[in-house]
Amino acid sequence: MKSRFLVAALGLLAAGAACADSLLDRVQSGGPLRVCTTGDYKPYSFAKGDGAYEGIDIDLTNSLARSLDAKVAWVKTSWSTLMADFGAGKCDLAVGGVSVTLERQKKAGFSAAYMIDGKTPITRCENAAKFQTLDQIDRPDVRVVVNPGGTNERFAKAHLKHAQLTVYPDNVTIFQQLVDGKADLMITDASETLLQHKLHPELCSVHPDRPFQYGEKAFLLPRDDEPFRAYVDQWLHLAVATGEFARIRDAWLK
Repeated sequence: MKSRFLVAALGLLAAGAACADSLLDRVQSGGPLRVCTTGDYKPYSFAKGDGAYEGIDIDLTNSLARSLDAKVAWVKTSWSTLMADFGAGKCDLAVGGVSVTLERQKKAGFSAAYMIDGKTPITRCENAAKFQTLDQIDRPDVRVVVNPGGTNERFAKAHLKHAQLTVYPDNVTIFQQLVDGKADLMITDASETLLQHKLHPELCSVHPDRPFQYGEKAFLLPRDDEPFRAYVDQWLHLAVATGEFARIRDAWLK
């Protein structure tokens, strides 16, 4: 009986220690909120010429930080190094259009999903009718361009075995490859294709309401910090309920 009480007591002490070590407490005590972002993924995260960031996730993160009376310290990362940087403790959370995947879930946690998304093509408008299905795209004469290191590259390599696939290193200028006719299409998140159509009217999103697969966007969080995850989810719930989230999203997508 004594051993059972000892185990229970030790469990309570461990839970208390976990709460005491929570990022939620450190940030409220004056520590900065260190946030990894790639800065190359409109409409979620984009690094401007002056080094400042803008986008849906940037606005959301600033709102989260204000709710904690905390300052944000942005940490530059890339899609290829995101999980390594996060695992190395370079940042407390990561944002910028991060897709929820089981592979990432093995190493980190996620907030509640704040957007439903999925992979769909973007191409010059005159070619949209030709690239409606993966079978139409996966042909030897079709030139597909993709950015490295993230879910776009993994999706393309998993589903396109015959198309000409080029990994283009700059996610900021990659859509100019389509505009200039150097590639036929790119497959990326539907939300990004809608924004790129606004920026490049000659490019059209192909059935963004019916993407090739189901996807979600969320904040990447520490795996074992339950108090911080619960706080982020509650903040996000209130942002949605009050209309703040819709205002931020619509400012970039409508």
